[in-house]
Amino acid sequence: MFPPVLLLPRLVAIADRAGEAILRHYEQGAAATAKTDGSPVTAADQDAEVLILEELRVLTPSIPVVAEEAVAAGNIPDIGGGTFWLVDPLDGTREFIARNGEFTVNIALIEGRRPILGVVLAPAIGTAWWGALGHGATLRDKDGARAIAARPVPAEPVAVASRSHRDARTDAWLAENKVADIVSAGSSLKFCRVAEAKADLYPRFGRTMEWDTAAGQAVLEAAGGKVVRLDGSPLGYAKPGFENPEFIARGA
Repeated sequence: MFPPVLLLPRLVAIADRAGEAILRHYEQGAAATAKTDGSPVTAADQDAEVLILEELRVLTPSIPVVAEEAVAAGNIPDIGGGTFWLVDPLDGTREFIARNGEFTVNIALIEGRRPILGVVLAPAIGTAWWGALGHGATLRDKDGARAIAARPVPAEPVAVASRSHRDARTDAWLAENKVADIVSAGSSLKFCRVAEAKADLYPRFGRTMEWDTAAGQAVLEAAGGKVVRLDGSPLGYAKPGFENPEFIARGA
């Protein structure tokens, strides 16, 4: 296959189309139902995923796709130890329902158990982030597209914490690590805030799935940051059940 970085323009276009589909539901006020695990899902999640899956099958027909709603329905492809896509069509469904704009479209390519490129789109705020390992990261907003880079973590860092899933353990960790300031954000925006040097640390102790984190991790690591487990080892992918352990995302 040609270098994966060449897929990025098409990947950004796919995310933009999914974002347009989501915003149509957002403007109409989509109702949510509960999945078997108790998490919410809307027609916006489902429509965006169908669009993304169709586009990825055309773009890379030989690469399997692991997508959140398909997995919830029991449709799990055999990825073996090879390359595969991870898709969360609407990360931050609670933010979508709350209408605060902090939800995202996440698409990432996994190779060698590592996210090597990814796109995060926040359609309600008109902002996208994308990147590929070894090729840097980009932010696109109303002012156009520009390169971004994570900053070195200072002695008194700024931390970003989950808006919907913050817990006592996170608060204790933040208190122990001499954090100068704490900002809240929803969905994979937390990775992007670190990637664009608006924050330095993102600790996550609650449950996450691989599709929640892969695109954000790809952007952050392309920007020079990293995502590690609590023992300092890299956060890898293709784990049993696609469930993540606790992790810390950090700047350069």
